[in-house]
Amino acid sequence: MTATTSPRTRLSPDERRQQLLELGIRLLTNRSLEELSIDTLAEEAGISRGLLYHYFGGKQGYFEAVVQHAADDLYRRTAPPADGAPLERLLGSITGYVDYVIENQDAYRSLLKTAAGSNEALRAIYETTFTALADRFFDEEPGTLDLPDTPAVRLVIHAWQAMVEDLVLTWCARPAGLTREDLVAVITSALPAIIETLP
Repeated sequence: MTATTSPRTRLSPDERRQQLLELGIRLLTNRSLEELSIDTLAEEAGISRGLLYHYFGGKQGYFEAVVQHAADDLYRRTAPPADGAPLERLLGSITGYVDYVIENQDAYRSLLKTAAGSNEALRAIYETTFTALADRFFDEEPGTLDLPDTPAVRLVIHAWQAMVEDLVLTWCARPAGLTREDLVAVITSALPAIIETLP
């Protein structure tokens, strides 16, 4: 072994798969999902192309796994605290979302762009996660607000989610004089205020 050659680390299959998923997220910070190649991923991970196919069945399978991994991480990070008043729990959930986007904004933008594209499988992962986040408002545990599960309320929540997504990403690029705490407070207070206007 030469001085410039680093030994490969032997990982368990689960550890290796996790490493590859996290690598996919990291690489998305400076390129789109479509720009990622199997060769680039294999080189970055220090593995063969064959091993990447072994774990994910190909590029499409890998992309789906990366997007699902990011969606699962977002869902976990936005879990409301178990205790507290409804608005405090909503505040905790929104804080988790804002912090997640701040930490992963480039990759998050890339994933959103991909989800909005023509790939049905990737779009389905995004839409399923979007719905799961909304469903939290209607679960007894861990529901954050006592809301009636009606089509009108769901419509408002859907629109509020889209606003939150756009607002946080826009704020990351142009804070407009708002602190992180200001942003979280605006988002958290907006939903109950809109719901109250429903007939």
